[in-house]
Amino acid sequence: MNKFDYMQKHGYEQLVYFYDKTTGLKGITCIHDTTLGPALGGTRLWVYEDEEEA
Repeated sequence: MNKFDYMQKHGYEQLVYFYDKTTGLKGITCIHDTTLGPALGGTRLWVYEDEEEA
């Protein structure tokens, strides 16, 4: 399944990929819905073995 199909299936509005050269950190931020504007709340963090699993 390609990334756009996955986004549609799971209701994601945005997927943001980032990489920090200094630390080697790779990350993906998934945003479900911005209809109501900025939100207050928590962020969930999970460690995956690779990008495919994430």
